[in-house]
Amino acid sequence: MNYPVIAEHILATVQGTWWSRRRRREDVPPLPPGAVHVFRVGGNYRTFPEGMVFDASHPDVLDASSVSLVDTRARLVEVERTLPSVSEADNFTVRAAFTCQVTDPTVIARQGIIDVTVPLRAYLMGDADLPRVSAGHRVEEVNAVRTEVSHRMTAYSAIVPPRVAGMSVEFVSAEVHASDDLRDWEQKVRDERRAWELQRGQRDFETEDARRIAELLSQGSDHVDAFGIARQEIDVTQAAARIHRLTDEESARRHTAETSDRAHAQARETAEAQIRRDMLLTLLRQMGTSEYVDYHQVLDQVLRETGGQAVSGIAAADTARMVESGQGRPARPAAGRGGSHEAQGGFVRDEDDLVD
Repeated sequence: MNYPVIAEHILATVQGTWWSRRRRREDVPPLPPGAVHVFRVGGNYRTFPEGMVFDASHPDVLDASSVSLVDTRARLVEVERTLPSVSEADNFTVRAAFTCQVTDPTVIARQGIIDVTVPLRAYLMGDADLPRVSAGHRVEEVNAVRTEVSHRMTAYSAIVPPRVAGMSVEFVSAEVHASDDLRDWEQKVRDERRAWELQRGQRDFETEDARRIAELLSQGSDHVDAFGIARQEIDVTQAAARIHRLTDEESARRHTAETSDRAHAQARETAEAQIRRDMLLTLLRQMGTSEYVDYHQVLDQVLRETGGQAVSGIAAADTARMVESGQGRPARPAAGRGGSHEAQGGFVRDEDDLVD
């Protein structure tokens, strides 16, 4: 750090008579903003008058053996010191800040202070009790160390203020930093935590968005279409055409389902009717050989059990044949309860007829 002395140059001796002596302008380096020339003349250091136009024939310029460029502006200078922790593997770093400004350029040029951090670092190292502040703390307890170091440096600078000849120096602040390894570790943990929080936030947003979409869909396609139209994501004409198409498809589906149901019901009724006819024919044929059956009564009973529906498909000839089959045995006249016996076409008229 080139502060406060920016540069130093050796000047050659100017030859010639008294009235013809003159130093070349390029022999003297130009001044940057905020700096002054300090010439060494013999054993003395002299500052070229500030604000005066440079004169190559000025006696100090002609007789000078060297020139120093001194920065006179106020600067903030930082110096560091390492402090121990409980662990031998970890250290704290104290960074102290000072404000510095040159008050006497000739003294600065005489001492040749090219880097002001050298005397300031020596001042910071002069506090022998500062390491005790951090020695009892782990490196993770850097916040506690910051507080204690700040209090210690404030008291130390008040009792033993920093001094640099030819400059005004004031203590500003002290910062404590952990080791680079710990800082890198904390940064890695922080980045991982942020990445995890970001991922969790994204999942929460996705879950909330999915819930909102599910609620929207549960309200029906009309509501979804209205929402899309409101957000100008769906064209009204396209939505109307789609609704009309879905309506036609639903009508066609219902018509097809109704037609299928009717056909199924008709087929089932036809099958049931056929089953009843088959059962009736089978029953009548099995009973055709019986001689003592009232077929009209059996027929009425079968009709009642099958729902009272007319039995189609039974030919009259079959019925007559089945009835006649019961007459294979000649009917005997039998006396009724009124004392008379009368045959009734082969049927048993009264239970008394069953007695021989």
